[in-house]
Amino acid sequence: MSALSSSSAILLIRDWPDGVDVHWETQRRVVWNKRERSDEEHELVYEISWIKELGLWRTLLRSRRKVND
Repeated sequence: MSALSSSSAILLIRDWPDGVDVHWETQRRVVWNKRERSDEEHELVYEISWIKELGLWRTLLRSRRKVND
């Protein structure tokens, strides 16, 4: 499991239609590591954007990394 990058900035992308909000959300969750057979805390970074045509929010997992204590 490797991390790509993490960010908490709000981004407005110029080529997208007006009013489209794209931002990043970071969550910490406990997940099961099948290989190690143990629970681990991971930091998950999601890209969240509004799809005007569908009238709903889209959430994409962008990175996932283990949090070292």
